[in-house]
Amino acid sequence: MSGPKAKHATQPRKPLIYLVDDEPVLLDVAEAALQVEGYRVQKFEAPERALRCFRRAKTKPVLLITDFAMGKMNGLELIQQCKVHHPTLKTVLVSGTAGVEILLDSPVPVDRFLSKPHPIELLCQTVRTLLGG
Repeated sequence: MSGPKAKHATQPRKPLIYLVDDEPVLLDVAEAALQVEGYRVQKFEAPERALRCFRRAKTKPVLLITDFAMGKMNGLELIQQCKVHHPTLKTVLVSGTAGVEILLDSPVPVDRFLSKPHPIELLCQTVRTLLGG
């Protein structure tokens, strides 16, 4: 019984990624694709809830992928608040309502920007590039 289980136990765990989007279907698609890649994913439909969990988490995510336009808090505000607690956090901002130009006046650096809709493979490739995997 030391076959596959022993091999699996020695493989390093992939990092934790937070996904934040107010569109549940997009969250589910991104979660499924990233889990196939081996990443651990925690998803949120509300940026305020994501921020509360982020602040309380013992193990912080290494990457935050967030939509821009959402309710009371937008994605740039969420990134800014998370980086207060974890300055080295990698970030991807996704938007179907704004273009990359929103990053020009951003109060916080963002690692990547993706326009909606985007191929799911582009999201996975972006994650692999940012996380070196």
